[in-house]
Amino acid sequence: MKLRYLIPSFVAALTMFASCSDDNDPTYLDEVQVSSSYVAIPQDGGKTTITVTAKGDWAFESQQWVAGKDTTVAAGPQWLTISSVSGGAGQTEITFSAESTLDGRSCELLLTSAGKTQRINVIQGLSTISPATCAEVIAGPDSKSYRVTGTCVRIANTNYGNWYLEDETGQIYIYGTVDATGKYNWASFGIEVGDVVTVEGPKTTYNGTVELVDVTVVSVQKSLVKIEEGESASFDAAGGDFLVRLTVADGADGPYVKIDDAAQEWVGISSIEKTDSTVNVKFHVAANNGEQARTGNIEFTSSKGSTTSIVSASVSQMGLSGTLTNPFSVEDAIAYCQTLSGNSANDFYVKGKVSKIVYDYSANYGTGTFWISEDGEFNDDATKDFEIYSAYWLGNKSWAEGNAQVAVGDEVIICGKLTLYKGTAETSSKNAYVYSINSVTTDANGLGSLAYPFNVAGAEQFIDNGGSNDVFVEGKVSKIVYTFSASYGTGTFWISDDGTFNDDASLDFEAYSVYWLGNKAWTDSDDQIVEGDKVILHGQLTKYKTTYETSSKKAYVYSVNGKTE
Repeated sequence: MKLRYLIPSFVAALTMFASCSDDNDPTYLDEVQVSSSYVAIPQDGGKTTITVTAKGDWAFESQQWVAGKDTTVAAGPQWLTISSVSGGAGQTEITFSAESTLDGRSCELLLTSAGKTQRINVIQGLSTISPATCAEVIAGPDSKSYRVTGTCVRIANTNYGNWYLEDETGQIYIYGTVDATGKYNWASFGIEVGDVVTVEGPKTTYNGTVELVDVTVVSVQKSLVKIEEGESASFDAAGGDFLVRLTVADGADGPYVKIDDAAQEWVGISSIEKTDSTVNVKFHVAANNGEQARTGNIEFTSSKGSTTSIVSASVSQMGLSGTLTNPFSVEDAIAYCQTLSGNSANDFYVKGKVSKIVYDYSANYGTGTFWISEDGEFNDDATKDFEIYSAYWLGNKSWAEGNAQVAVGDEVIICGKLTLYKGTAETSSKNAYVYSINSVTTDANGLGSLAYPFNVAGAEQFIDNGGSNDVFVEGKVSKIVYTFSASYGTGTFWISDDGTFNDDASLDFEAYSVYWLGNKAWTDSDDQIVEGDKVILHGQLTKYKTTYETSSKKAYVYSVNGKTE
């Protein structure tokens, strides 16, 4: 929950100078007395001491304090140091100190004893409000208070009054809007998108976002034009139509419509209809034949005398997806299937990791059935798992004896028609095939799985096709570059399919700085690799200049001559 800032104004501090738990009680209670209920600390930093006289135990009451977005529960705010927060009967000197501050600040402390509460008001410096543009606020220091005038361009939260204010120099985030009592009362301000608002508040920067925090509203100038419907619209690649309905103030002209440069080529006005103060503007979004998403902005301007108001609507459109270069994710494929009442009209590409085998590929049917998910984990959840149902093999061919098999963890791209069968998103039976497995489109050189590791040519094809997942590569040691050592825990050597070193980038693969069996650092008690050993490597692969190799210290020797330990 967002908490109220405990930052009363200087005037409020003076008003509360002699206050206590009962408005009619004197400053000096019988149970506990303070030499001063008002504490002033120099703005440049310093300390002030008062004396507490109590008949029994006393303590400062813990409160919730907010600074920026950090909330603490303590006797006082983080900027204030209190020498003693509790004590016993008799007299106790308490020192209040603070470092220098750029702007004024204050707080109210609650000192309790025998069920009575004495309020102590602490103030450091005087809070000054500097008129500024958004750009000046952005460039200015945190903790300084500003007065800014700009247009409300978006409302993010109506509980606390979080919204975006923009002028011709930039945009800032308003994090909290409070009334004169310090309460969040958004409805009382009547602020709407398009209104020109003047606010005052302190600046903070949170995760790179410049904010004015818990502002007070100085004035609100209502917009001459207001969007009632269609403030934002989004489309898939096919495009479509949308309506923006506006109201215009009596006596105001327009609204005049301006489509920004980014959208003029694909957003057009279909019609404009005006009835009394209501204006309906219809737009058409053209089909997007590219794979990149695109966004645009539409401004509506209305004027009356010397006053001009501008409101904006946004439009966005997805690019083509489900293509080979921009395949559906599992999540996208499932969402698309939910829109289908039968098979998709077109073939689509879907990318994921094999999470569960239902039926191995067989020569009898020529197809196989398995599940894929984003991370290779089977969730048994229709919103996270996609079924590759009765799909053909690589090359869109029937599987035959001698072909490899898919395995759990393989990264696959599937091509074909999609459908929704009894709530299950899947490929249409015998209308899809495995386009690639671990970035290769043939199993002639292995698939990068443990059961079907890549040979040198398969590893190179995987790298050239941009493969990034961990894979297995098999070969025979053809040349030792660096034997394994305890100092580094790794070794470097070359492999080839037949154990011959060819000094040829297309025939040799380098096991570069790989760990030992079990993906562990090599120790003096471990065996050494020798030329002729048959090894399987596991990990990430890369290409350095013209050399195909394992990524340094991101791969290991899975087995040597069949031995894994």
